[in-house]
Amino acid sequence: MSLKRPAKDQPENFEFNSSSVELANNIITKYPKGKQQSAVMALLYIAQKQNNNWIPLAAMKYIAKFLDMPYIKVYEVATFYSMYNLSPVGKYFVQVCTTTPCMIRGANKLVEACKEKISKNESELLHDKNCSWMEVECLGACVNAPMMQINDEYFEDLDKETTLRILDKILNDEMPKPGSYRGRTSNEPENNRKTLMDLKNA
Repeated sequence: MSLKRPAKDQPENFEFNSSSVELANNIITKYPKGKQQSAVMALLYIAQKQNNNWIPLAAMKYIAKFLDMPYIKVYEVATFYSMYNLSPVGKYFVQVCTTTPCMIRGANKLVEACKEKISKNESELLHDKNCSWMEVECLGACVNAPMMQINDEYFEDLDKETTLRILDKILNDEMPKPGSYRGRTSNEPENNRKTLMDLKNA
């Protein structure tokens, strides 16, 4: 369970823009009549993407009215799940996995890179509010450890040098190319497959 508190500085108002309204309404149609409140998680994510990677209280109140549900229920969902950011994280939000598979493959070096390039402390916005970083639990890419997530994209098979290059790009307001940084496709072995080569006889 995530123990998070909303930011002290909050905007007074929030509403979906036209594309967010269209997306939200499309999602709601996928639920049975009278069950539109089930779309709350999706709508919170839409609000987060629209609002530069974080969800203000005004957005939770807006979503509560949008779905005709109590505000406190929206708040409970937003504060429970770690995927929702309740305070500004910057345009580029770096999440470094430090769970066991990544840890034993050198995740500490990725953390070092973040401390050198972004901030010595987790969840601390860079001076220009461009980005922040934090350690997180498993992101489900253990085979390609160590790895990190920037916004919605995965960056895998990293070391400190490649991480520094990636961070340099986002500090220059450039989104680096996601995927493996050892040239692997998905999580296939390096230098092509070594097993199950003749599937005809399998």
